[in-house]
Order: sequence, then C-alpha cells, then structure tokens
Amino acid sequence: MKKKFKHILAEFMQKMRFKYRISILNENTLEETWYTKLSRFSVVLFVTGFFLFTFIVLTLLIFTTPLRHYLPGYADSGNRTIIIQQSIRTDSLARQVDLMNAYLEVLKENITGTQNPDSSILNDTVKMHAQAVELMEKSKREAEFVKNYEETEKYNLGAINTAKKNEDIHVFFRPVGGIVASTYNPREERFGIAVITAPQETVKSVLEGRVIYAGYTFENDWVIQVQHENDYISIYKNNTRLLKSVGDYVKSGESIAVTGNEGNEGSGRHFYFELWRKGSSVNPQEVITFRF
Repeated sequence: MKKKFKHILAEFMQKMRFKYRISILNENTLEETWYTKLSRFSVVLFVTGFFLFTFIVLTLLIFTTPLRHYLPGYADSGNRTIIIQQSIRTDSLARQVDLMNAYLEVLKENITGTQNPDSSILNDTVKMHAQAVELMEKSKREAEFVKNYEETEKYNLGAINTAKKNEDIHVFFRPVGGIVASTYNPREERFGIAVITAPQETVKSVLEGRVIYAGYTFENDWVIQVQHENDYISIYKNNTRLLKSVGDYVKSGESIAVTGNEGNEGSGRHFYFELWRKGSSVNPQEVITFRF
C-alpha cells in the first residue's frame, strides 16, 4: 500500500513538472515567432501569485485612500464624538438666537413705547408680620391638646426613634451637564468618566466639602480636588478655569470650575471626573445619573 502511494505521488509530481511547449505561429508562413515552456506547477504558481498580488494591491488601495468610506458597515470611530459635539453646539446656538430675539423684542417695545410696565404691589411688611404672629399663636383648644398629648406620650418607649442614621447614604450632585464619551473601566486604567460638555460649562461640586488641591497639569489642564465626608474625594480634570482655591469650603452643587472651551477641540480633551473613597476608585455612574 505504501509503495502504491509513493508510485501515485511520483507520477503526480512528474505530471506537474512535465513542461509543455507553447508556440505562436505565423498563419501565412507557419513560422514559429514565439514560444515558451510551461509546466502545470508553474501555471499554478503563477495564478496563485497573481491573485495574491492583486488582493494585496486592492487592500492597500482601499484602506489608504478615501475609498474605505464607501465600504458598507465602515465608520470612523470619531464620528460619534464629532456628531455629539456638533449637536451640543447647535443647541447652544439655538438658545443664543432665542435670547437675541427676545432682547430685540423688548428693545423694539421700548423704542415704540408699547411695552406694558410690570405692575407691582407694595407690601406692608409691618402688617404682614403682625398677621404672621397672629396666625402662629395657638388657640386655647390647641394648647390643651398639645399639653395632653405630651403628658400621655412622655413615658411611651415606642415613640422614641432608635433608628441609627446611615452615614453612608449621600445624594450626589451631577458635576456637569453633557453626554458620556468614555465609561469607567479600571482594567484599562480609566478610573473615571469623560463627559462631552457644552462650551463654557460650569463644573459643580458633587457634595459639600473642602478643596484640597487646585492647580495646572500638562496632562489634564486645570485640576481641582474636593475632600468630602466619609472619606470621599472627587476629582475634576480638563478644566479651562478654576473658581476655588485650596482650603475653600464648598457646598453641594456650588460652582468650582469652568470647562468646555469650545468643546476642548483644540486639545482633544473632554471633561474628566473621578470619585474615590478610602483609596479605591468608585464608578461615578453608579451614584450619579449621566446622559449617554
């Protein structure tokens, strides 16, 4: 069986290597004008090389020229970010146009004298204070009811609130308005989220606390950090201007910086927010609601 297989293989290789003479003859004189010798193996090698070369050339032609944009299903990864930025800019321009139209209407009414003045009624503060004191005074029946209720419930242990306040519950304020461009992913060393904001967006503190850092870095532009209760630290990066300094006390929702300088198109950076607790990063989207 083995010898038969070797014989078949040798016969096949002999056929593949056998050369054929291909000639071109003159039809009138039957003179051979050109000839070449080809084997089956050389034909297979030539055809394979031709198709491989054609595939490489077409691939380079498509992916190095604008022709790639015409391929079905192909899309530039930056298109979504550009579209979001342009949408936010369009909304901002629309708001500005509405404000200008309202301003022009008021100016037109002032010039033509057709504006209706606001009617305001002066309140007598002394009279209002007297009315408030009168309303706050308890009647005789109310005073008796309160006294009886307090005497009855004085020794009622069920009326004592023994529930312990949960200090871990916080209501976080959203730092900026915008759309999330990149999400939290510690495996890729993204310990926060990037948000596409409108031009000159105001940055707000997520909780009350005290500013522990405020300065400029080459990697993240102007950065500000706020220390909160229960070992929370919020970090705000890629700002264009800071409104607070180190040591300042800020309330929840208070403005601390300004970001979104024309969408930060010049630097290619978006507002970046991080939240840490006891040395570990926290996913901001688990405690704060952002737009996608």
